[in-house]
Amino acid sequence: MADTQSNTSLKKKLQGKVSIVTGGASGIGEATARLFAEHGALAVVIADIQPEKSRSVAESIGPHLCSYVQCDVTDEEQAKAMIDWIVQTYGRLDIMFSNAGKISAAEQTVLDLDFSEFDSVMRVNARGMAVCVKQAARKMIEVGSRGAIVCTASVAAEMGGRKFTDYSMSKHAVLGLMRSCKQRGAYGIRVNCVSPSIVATPLAGVMGVRTAGDVQSIIGPLTSLKGVGLTAEHVAEAVLFLASDESAFVTGHNLVVDGGLICLPYTKM
Repeated sequence: MADTQSNTSLKKKLQGKVSIVTGGASGIGEATARLFAEHGALAVVIADIQPEKSRSVAESIGPHLCSYVQCDVTDEEQAKAMIDWIVQTYGRLDIMFSNAGKISAAEQTVLDLDFSEFDSVMRVNARGMAVCVKQAARKMIEVGSRGAIVCTASVAAEMGGRKFTDYSMSKHAVLGLMRSCKQRGAYGIRVNCVSPSIVATPLAGVMGVRTAGDVQSIIGPLTSLKGVGLTAEHVAEAVLFLASDESAFVTGHNLVVDGGLICLPYTKM
């Protein structure tokens, strides 16, 4: 019995940690919020602009573990107020998973860029990411937390593509933000990225990817790793590693979760 209890305890990688998941109402954010709670997080706060979905996820995880704060990440005052509330409520902030993002409804090739869509994508994916990293890092420094910040980038930041140019540009900006981690390293704050290929989430629905079968049919032939289809849960496990003490000496790193997609010399993406 003692060994069983010990093994169970060892699996709790975030015991007592206070965490934020932006864009936690669905997809990768939801899967990560659930995984954080399973691994012993003291609190998981979902920050999103979708109240009904967010509250439903928080309630299903458990109100004693998970709560929802409405927050538009592009609004710095909202992000600051959300982070201030978390520290006032729980006394600390250990993990920021900056995951909120969007993609244009149009294909956004270079020759046909719609700049109203471009501005909207950049505002969420680049500005919103910078807002969350800035405010989380400032608060971690204030309270003396040697925290972990994880940002959602994309394989689109590593290889580009035939369309969704604004999305690719915005995710390149996320890598640039993460690679400025030296500015926070002096305070013991780690900043890393996770870069998945296409996952069946509401965001990917714009690209016609709505099911695991869609992922397999579109991405499967392009990856070097066969027999495995990428899921939100796979990405969440990568985020868990970067957020936990298992990666205590990892910072400025982009963890690509793509089944070897970017290893191949040519793709049709």
